[in-house]
Amino acid sequence: MNQTASDNAEEFGFQAGDLVQEWLWDDDVDDSIRAKIEELTGEELVDEDYDSAVDGVIIWWRDGDDEDELSDTIVDAYAVLGDDGPLWVLTPKPGRPGAASSSVVQSAAKTAGMNAATPLTVSGDWNGIRLRAFGKGR
Repeated sequence: MNQTASDNAEEFGFQAGDLVQEWLWDDDVDDSIRAKIEELTGEELVDEDYDSAVDGVIIWWRDGDDEDELSDTIVDAYAVLGDDGPLWVLTPKPGRPGAASSSVVQSAAKTAGMNAATPLTVSGDWNGIRLRAFGKGR
């Protein structure tokens, strides 16, 4: 992986000026990821109560959370996401508390009508899985 891209959060596909919505935040999230996204976009992250269109989404999800809740959250997040905007599910890496199997995320994504990409390391403790609606390439 290109370390510069990782350091600058560019692998998420967000751009300057993008408004990124954050779902399922808790005190275990990696604040460095949040800060890198805000630095890249120049905008503060908005929470899940924000009800206007956004340019990108990150969902923090941990094992033990209800898989149906993840599917529902993906559907809700996609509903406010602009056309082809990046949608990411962030999970703790294997061996970390709350580590979730990528197959669980893939199953929830499929239920929500999305395809899940291969996990990508986004920090020392978190992986990211980008989701796309069925039929969307890029």
